[in-house]
Amino acid sequence: MKKIATLCLFLLLAFMTKLQAQEIAILKYNGGGDWYANPTALPNLIAFCNKEIATKINSKPQTVEVGNIGIFQYPFLHMTGHGNVVFSNEEAENLKTYLLSGGFLHIDDNYGMEPYIRKEIAKLFPNKKLEELGANHPIFNQKFKFKDGLPKIHEHNGKRPQAFGITHNNRLILLFTLESDLGDGWEDPEVHNDGPKVREKALQMGANIIKYVFNN
Repeated sequence: MKKIATLCLFLLLAFMTKLQAQEIAILKYNGGGDWYANPTALPNLIAFCNKEIATKINSKPQTVEVGNIGIFQYPFLHMTGHGNVVFSNEEAENLKTYLLSGGFLHIDDNYGMEPYIRKEIAKLFPNKKLEELGANHPIFNQKFKFKDGLPKIHEHNGKRPQAFGITHNNRLILLFTLESDLGDGWEDPEVHNDGPKVREKALQMGANIIKYVFNN
Protein backbone atom coordinates (compact mmCIF):
# COMPACT_ATOMS: atom_id res chain seq x y z
CA MET A 1 0.00 0.00 0.00
CA LYS A 2 2.81 2.38 0.91
CA LYS A 3 4.56 1.72 -2.42
CA ILE A 4 1.33 2.42 -4.29
CA ALA A 5 0.84 5.67 -2.38
CA THR A 6 4.42 6.72 -3.13
CA LEU A 7 3.95 5.94 -6.83
CA CYS A 8 0.76 7.98 -6.91
CA LEU A 9 2.53 10.90 -5.29
CA PHE A 10 5.40 10.58 -7.75
CA LEU A 11 2.99 10.71 -10.70
CA LEU A 12 1.21 13.64 -9.11
CA LEU A 13 4.52 15.45 -8.70
CA ALA A 14 5.52 14.78 -12.30
CA PHE A 15 2.18 16.04 -13.59
CA MET A 16 2.06 19.15 -11.42
CA THR A 17 5.70 20.00 -12.05
CA LYS A 18 5.05 19.86 -15.78
CA LEU A 19 2.16 22.28 -15.38
CA GLN A 20 3.94 24.59 -12.95
CA ALA A 21 7.59 24.02 -13.75
CA GLN A 22 8.61 27.48 -12.66
CA GLU A 23 6.67 27.98 -9.46
CA ILE A 24 8.45 28.30 -6.12
CA ALA A 25 7.11 28.46 -2.60
CA ILE A 26 8.00 29.35 0.98
CA LEU A 27 7.78 26.43 3.38
CA LYS A 28 5.67 27.10 6.49
CA TYR A 29 6.63 24.97 9.48
CA ASN A 30 5.68 24.52 13.14
CA GLY A 31 7.76 24.91 16.29
CA GLY A 32 7.59 28.66 16.79
CA GLY A 33 10.33 29.71 14.40
CA ASP A 34 9.72 32.69 12.12
CA TRP A 35 9.20 30.88 8.83
CA TYR A 36 7.91 34.19 7.43
CA ALA A 37 11.25 36.04 7.86
CA ASN A 38 12.68 38.11 4.99
CA PRO A 39 9.37 38.87 3.23
CA THR A 40 10.97 40.79 0.35
CA ALA A 41 13.68 38.19 -0.30
CA LEU A 42 12.03 35.72 -2.66
CA PRO A 43 10.16 38.33 -4.74
CA ASN A 44 13.48 40.10 -5.36
CA LEU A 45 15.23 36.83 -6.20
CA ILE A 46 12.44 35.91 -8.60
CA ALA A 47 12.71 39.27 -10.38
CA PHE A 48 16.49 38.81 -10.65
CA CYS A 49 16.15 35.28 -12.03
CA ASN A 50 13.51 36.25 -14.57
CA LYS A 51 15.82 38.99 -15.83
CA GLU A 52 19.23 37.29 -15.62
CA ILE A 53 18.64 33.58 -16.31
CA ALA A 54 15.47 33.81 -18.42
CA THR A 55 13.12 32.07 -16.01
CA LYS A 56 9.43 32.84 -16.00
CA ILE A 57 8.66 32.37 -12.33
CA ASN A 58 5.43 33.75 -10.92
CA SER A 59 6.39 37.06 -9.30
CA LYS A 60 4.49 36.20 -6.11
CA PRO A 61 5.86 33.15 -4.29
CA GLN A 62 3.26 30.97 -2.63
CA THR A 63 3.27 29.65 0.94
CA VAL A 64 2.75 25.95 1.63
CA GLU A 65 2.75 23.93 4.85
CA VAL A 66 5.15 21.03 5.35
CA GLY A 67 2.41 18.44 5.73
CA ASN A 68 0.29 19.65 2.83
CA ILE A 69 0.22 17.67 -0.40
CA GLY A 70 0.39 21.07 -2.09
CA ILE A 71 4.18 20.99 -1.80
CA PHE A 72 4.16 18.63 -4.77
CA GLN A 73 3.12 21.54 -6.99
CA TYR A 74 6.49 23.21 -6.56
CA PRO A 75 9.89 21.96 -7.76
CA PHE A 76 11.59 24.41 -5.38
CA LEU A 77 10.80 25.14 -1.72
CA HIS A 78 12.59 27.79 0.33
CA MET A 79 12.77 27.63 4.11
CA THR A 80 14.27 30.16 6.52
CA GLY A 81 14.01 31.53 10.05
CA HIS A 82 15.87 32.22 13.28
CA GLY A 83 14.44 29.73 15.76
CA ASN A 84 12.80 26.41 16.47
CA VAL A 85 11.59 23.97 13.82
CA VAL A 86 9.46 20.88 14.44
CA PHE A 87 8.22 18.36 11.87
CA SER A 88 5.60 15.87 12.97
CA ASN A 89 6.04 12.29 11.74
CA GLU A 90 3.38 12.88 9.09
CA GLU A 91 5.00 16.13 7.97
CA ALA A 92 8.42 14.50 7.80
CA GLU A 93 7.05 11.65 5.70
CA ASN A 94 5.34 14.09 3.32
CA LEU A 95 8.47 16.20 2.89
CA LYS A 96 10.71 13.17 2.48
CA THR A 97 8.46 11.72 -0.23
CA TYR A 98 8.44 15.09 -1.99
CA LEU A 99 12.23 15.27 -2.00
CA LEU A 100 12.78 11.67 -3.10
CA SER A 101 10.23 12.13 -5.87
CA GLY A 102 12.01 15.05 -7.52
CA GLY A 103 11.47 18.07 -5.28
CA PHE A 104 14.12 20.37 -3.81
CA LEU A 105 14.40 22.18 -0.48
CA HIS A 106 16.72 25.11 0.21
CA ILE A 107 17.10 25.88 3.92
CA ASP A 108 18.77 29.22 4.58
CA ASP A 109 19.75 29.74 8.22
CA ASN A 110 18.76 33.28 9.08
CA TYR A 111 20.84 33.00 12.29
CA GLY A 112 19.92 30.65 15.13
CA MET A 113 18.13 27.97 13.14
CA GLU A 114 20.95 25.43 12.84
CA PRO A 115 20.60 23.30 16.00
CA TYR A 116 16.88 22.83 15.42
CA ILE A 117 16.87 22.12 11.71
CA ARG A 118 19.68 19.57 11.95
CA LYS A 119 17.49 17.43 14.21
CA GLU A 120 14.61 17.61 11.76
CA ILE A 121 16.81 16.78 8.78
CA ALA A 122 17.97 13.71 10.69
CA LYS A 123 14.31 12.82 11.16
CA LEU A 124 13.81 13.02 7.39
CA PHE A 125 16.92 11.05 6.50
CA PRO A 126 18.20 9.01 9.45
CA ASN A 127 20.55 7.07 7.15
CA LYS A 128 21.98 10.08 5.33
CA LYS A 129 24.31 12.78 6.61
CA LEU A 130 24.58 16.40 5.61
CA GLU A 131 27.75 16.67 3.57
CA GLU A 132 29.59 19.91 2.91
CA LEU A 133 29.62 20.90 -0.75
CA GLY A 134 32.99 21.79 -2.23
CA ALA A 135 33.52 24.82 -4.43
CA ASN A 136 33.61 22.49 -7.45
CA HIS A 137 29.96 21.47 -6.97
CA PRO A 138 27.78 22.36 -9.98
CA ILE A 139 25.58 24.63 -7.87
CA PHE A 140 28.49 27.08 -7.59
CA ASN A 141 29.20 26.88 -11.29
CA GLN A 142 25.98 27.67 -13.08
CA LYS A 143 25.67 31.02 -14.90
CA PHE A 144 27.60 32.71 -12.09
CA LYS A 145 30.91 31.30 -10.90
CA PHE A 146 31.81 31.17 -7.21
CA LYS A 147 35.35 29.82 -7.16
CA ASP A 148 35.39 29.81 -3.35
CA GLY A 149 31.94 28.28 -2.93
CA LEU A 150 29.14 29.84 -0.89
CA PRO A 151 29.58 33.63 -0.50
CA LYS A 152 29.59 35.41 2.85
CA ILE A 153 26.68 37.87 3.03
CA HIS A 154 26.29 38.61 6.75
CA GLU A 155 28.81 38.24 9.55
CA HIS A 156 26.72 36.52 12.24
CA ASN A 157 29.37 34.67 14.28
CA GLY A 158 32.14 35.57 11.89
CA LYS A 159 32.53 31.95 10.83
CA ARG A 160 33.09 30.89 7.24
CA PRO A 161 30.00 30.28 5.11
CA GLN A 162 29.15 26.63 4.52
CA ALA A 163 26.80 24.81 2.19
CA PHE A 164 25.64 21.33 3.17
CA GLY A 165 23.59 18.94 1.11
CA ILE A 166 21.67 15.69 0.98
CA THR A 167 22.00 13.79 -2.28
CA HIS A 168 19.79 11.05 -3.71
CA ASN A 169 20.56 9.18 -6.93
CA ASN A 170 23.36 11.65 -7.70
CA ARG A 171 20.97 14.60 -7.43
CA LEU A 172 21.16 17.27 -4.73
CA ILE A 173 17.72 17.30 -3.12
CA LEU A 174 18.33 19.42 -0.02
CA LEU A 175 20.64 22.41 0.41
CA PHE A 176 21.36 23.91 3.83
CA THR A 177 23.24 27.23 3.75
CA LEU A 178 24.88 28.35 6.99
CA GLU A 179 26.81 31.47 8.11
CA SER A 180 25.95 33.17 4.83
CA ASP A 181 22.34 34.38 5.11
CA LEU A 182 21.57 34.64 1.42
CA GLY A 183 18.00 35.68 2.21
CA ASP A 184 19.12 38.87 3.92
CA GLY A 185 21.08 39.73 0.79
CA TRP A 186 18.00 39.16 -1.36
CA GLU A 187 15.89 41.58 0.64
CA ASP A 188 15.24 45.21 -0.30
CA PRO A 189 18.50 47.18 0.11
CA GLU A 190 17.19 49.41 2.90
CA VAL A 191 16.27 46.44 5.12
CA HIS A 192 19.87 45.50 5.98
CA ASN A 193 21.74 48.37 4.31
CA ASP A 194 23.73 45.95 2.20
CA GLY A 195 25.85 47.48 -0.54
CA PRO A 196 25.22 46.72 -4.23
CA LYS A 197 28.13 44.24 -4.48
CA VAL A 198 26.96 42.22 -1.47
CA ARG A 199 23.39 42.07 -2.75
CA GLU A 200 24.62 41.11 -6.21
CA LYS A 201 26.62 38.18 -4.82
CA ALA A 202 23.60 36.97 -2.85
CA LEU A 203 21.25 37.26 -5.82
CA GLN A 204 23.70 35.57 -8.18
CA MET A 205 24.12 32.66 -5.79
CA GLY A 206 20.34 32.42 -5.47
CA ALA A 207 20.01 32.39 -9.25
CA ASN A 208 22.55 29.56 -9.42
CA ILE A 209 20.46 27.53 -6.98
CA ILE A 210 17.29 28.13 -8.99
CA LYS A 211 19.02 27.27 -12.27
CA TYR A 212 20.46 24.08 -10.82
CA VAL A 213 17.05 22.98 -9.55
CA PHE A 214 15.21 23.72 -12.78
CA ASN A 215 17.86 21.89 -14.82
CA ASN A 216 18.04 18.83 -12.58
